Amino acid sequence: MKSLLPLLAIALTIIPLRAMDENPPNFVFIIADDLGWADVAFHGGNAPTPHLDKLAAQSLELTQHYVAPVCSPTRAGFLTGRLWSRFGITTPINTRGLPWDTVTVGRALGSVGYDTCLIGKWHLGSKPDWGPNKFGFHHAYGSLAGGISPWNHRYKKGPYSFTWHRNGELVQEEGHVTDLLTDEALKWIRSRDESPFFLYLPYTAIHLPLKEPNKWVDRVPPSIKGEVPRHYAASIIHLDDAVGRILKALDDTGRRENTLLIFTSDNGGSTAENNDLKYPNDNCPNGPLVGNNLPLRGQKGTIYEGGTRVPTIVSWPTKIRPGKQDAPVYVADWMPTFSALAGYLPNRNLNWDGVDLSDLLLKNEALDTRPLYIAAPRWREVSLRYGDWKLIKTENNGKTSSELYNIRLDPSESSNQMKQEPKLARRLLEMLKNAESQDNEFVVGNPTL
Repeated sequence: MKSLLPLLAIALTIIPLRAMDENPPNFVFIIADDLGWADVAFHGGNAPTPHLDKLAAQSLELTQHYVAPVCSPTRAGFLTGRLWSRFGITTPINTRGLPWDTVTVGRALGSVGYDTCLIGKWHLGSKPDWGPNKFGFHHAYGSLAGGISPWNHRYKKGPYSFTWHRNGELVQEEGHVTDLLTDEALKWIRSRDESPFFLYLPYTAIHLPLKEPNKWVDRVPPSIKGEVPRHYAASIIHLDDAVGRILKALDDTGRRENTLLIFTSDNGGSTAENNDLKYPNDNCPNGPLVGNNLPLRGQKGTIYEGGTRVPTIVSWPTKIRPGKQDAPVYVADWMPTFSALAGYLPNRNLNWDGVDLSDLLLKNEALDTRPLYIAAPRWREVSLRYGDWKLIKTENNGKTSSELYNIRLDPSESSNQMKQEPKLARRLLEMLKNAESQDNEFVVGNPTL
């Protein structure tokens, strides 16, 4: 019976209607792993990122694009259009995170004729029976679990350590993880027929543990000193080259002009120990990572801007004008956006927390002001962004404290305005309470690290 559940889930998916557009766009969604705000050269990073720099200059940059503070939650938000905390997901998980009947963006697009593919890191269920093929992806390849060692492709020691798969079958392959994922993506792009496609490409770069080929370390500027900082920069350079290769493949196949491509990160940069001993030994260098989120406060795992606001580029040649857009948006918005552009019309309420960004992207029309709610790991911190203001509530040893910042005037969150704006703080606390009340609506089990 268990094996029939994914099929039943597909049967329960609503009957969609294709819009009248005879040439629906392709979608390519690239997520870097733990890439900080200032890890890219177009934000002042010290590692050269020429392909991303060029892409940013020719595209629309979303300067206030929010994600979760850690990886699995961001992925759940992207795939469902719902906030991760609605599923009880606030930490990295290995158990199955989504109910079988969840209408993912893969299922939605697949039901209106799209070829759907996930190449990279899944991390919403680390057993083959819980993988992306069971949630709407026709082709899937990469890590079922989270970030993996770059050469042996192993996740942390334990029941999910062997995680490298192709369409739900565990496989062993040689090569660096960034190269394997890119090569698979290029092969898949070049094999497409005239059907529209959706490629979800969640890289494991620049997640620990890092150990780059000499080819990339040798390209690191000599001004960057230290073994881990040089491998960190090399990983960024390697990732930048991979994005360039994806863009070239889209150009070569004549798909580029009708492809909406997004590049972003799953959370802010990290300063954790690179050679994490929870991973099987891959001879990776010792020392802390050098994730750079400046001038933003905080890092991966925190609710501050440095943990949740990430570099984001949106490219659709001839459709989206280059420039910068500072409207606050977040990762849950992409499911409604892709659905609208593809002509997917659900006939029941999918309870999206995200909104359709089509008019913002294509027409530069303003979004209505709305609350953006974010829950950090285990709800120890929660935040609510509303207009220029951001409220943070922290639970610590049974005590609750709050902070209030004007993000437009104080993006580094250095001046707490709780005392200066008590009326506004009370209003936002009520809005936050309402947002929290909708959490844990569709919990599968007990997500664990």
